[in-house]
Amino acid sequence: MVRARKMVRNYRPEPVEPALVDELLTLATKGPSAGNTWGTHFVVLEGEQTQRYWDLTLPQDKRANFPWPGLLDAPVIVLPCGDADAYVQRYSQPDKARTGLGSSAEAWSIPYWHIDTAMATMTLLHAATNAGLGALFFGVFDHEAAVCEALGIPGSVRPIGAVALGWPGDTDRMSKSAKRGRPALDDIVHRGTW
Repeated sequence: MVRARKMVRNYRPEPVEPALVDELLTLATKGPSAGNTWGTHFVVLEGEQTQRYWDLTLPQDKRANFPWPGLLDAPVIVLPCGDADAYVQRYSQPDKARTGLGSSAEAWSIPYWHIDTAMATMTLLHAATNAGLGALFFGVFDHEAAVCEALGIPGSVRPIGAVALGWPGDTDRMSKSAKRGRPALDDIVHRGTW
């Protein structure tokens, strides 16, 4: 499953059964959660709901030049979100209060709500591959505020990106970045010291 995972940008428009989506999301919750906070949430758009996302992030006048038109056929879009307030509240409880992380989100040098949500997202990508689906993680970027407002996402909750899910199309055009390849293990592994 890990070796087979890749980013898929072309989808057949046929639906993914809600029960399968729920199974994938259940698997996504099997990752770690700092302090057992469980501050990761998933906003799921299915079928016609996905057009709401595209209308907010890719206006009709820009779609003609969009390099991956098959991405717009993905029948499911999941926005994995991390809830900063959940972590602050959890770490203000007696068993975690000594950490000082319960005072505010700014007390965290590393925002674990993003880390835990990213781990859940990676698990979702692997689970989708294992189920025979295609999946693509992509950024929300400068559309975050509009997406959060339109979807009613609370202020302390931020999407780390979006995941398209669906049945892969016959052909898929990779991004230009894929030509860069992966680094050699010796270039990224530092044993004992940098």
